[in-house]
Amino acid sequence: MWFLNPFEAIGRWRRARAARRSQVPEALWRMVESALPFLDYLPADGRPRLRALALEFLAAKEMAAAQGFELTDAVRLSIALQACVPILELGLDYYQGWVGIVVYPGDFLIPRRHTDEHGVVHEYGEAALGEAWEGGPVVLSWAGGEGVNVVLHEFAHKLDMANGATDGMPPLHAGMSREAWARAFGEAYAQFCRFVDEGHDPWLDPYAAESPSEFFAVASEAFFEAPLLLREDMAAVYEQMRLFYRQDPAEGERRARALSPR
Repeated sequence: MWFLNPFEAIGRWRRARAARRSQVPEALWRMVESALPFLDYLPADGRPRLRALALEFLAAKEMAAAQGFELTDAVRLSIALQACVPILELGLDYYQGWVGIVVYPGDFLIPRRHTDEHGVVHEYGEAALGEAWEGGPVVLSWAGGEGVNVVLHEFAHKLDMANGATDGMPPLHAGMSREAWARAFGEAYAQFCRFVDEGHDPWLDPYAAESPSEFFAVASEAFFEAPLLLREDMAAVYEQMRLFYRQDPAEGERRARALSPR
């Protein structure tokens, strides 16, 4: 449980009050949610709780547009809903310590600095779809990329950073085992990297092979968007994520498929 000092408690109360006062037309909710089919995997009471959390998120965070992008109510609501899916059972305090979200219309350049083995400093811009900075903002491309959920990905990084290390292991709950997490993710990551290195085309975004942190972020995308596939292919990873996120979207997807017309 997070410790709240009096100022944090007051801030939480103000966020909740602002969220209660927010008025979002039902038609706008439905339009935005219709573009996020994985919300159908939420439990029966999940949709209204997610909406309430998204409004609190919007009251707590500040969004800004870049490069002339139009930050409409629909865009803001979509980002908030997606960002809150991972913390639906964890709470908004898991995103504490920062406030900014910057949204670009497409990919953007991140300034990089590299010193080679000869001591020569190279400065360049690296194209990216998203970036999460420890203690700083989340930067997103609204256009995203094919087969990529930039919002889920970058907010998974924010959770990974919550213990002060971007290493693919977020702060685990009491009762969870660091050894079990490290074993599940370590084995799956090593196997995935071998698979990619051998030239195979994995169903999971190959970018997951970049580092343990990227593997966690990409696997988090799959956990919410393709949970049955992740559970089938990486059962141990799925189980650790189920314990951490305190959600079971694979069962939600199974129910959704059973209810969908054939």
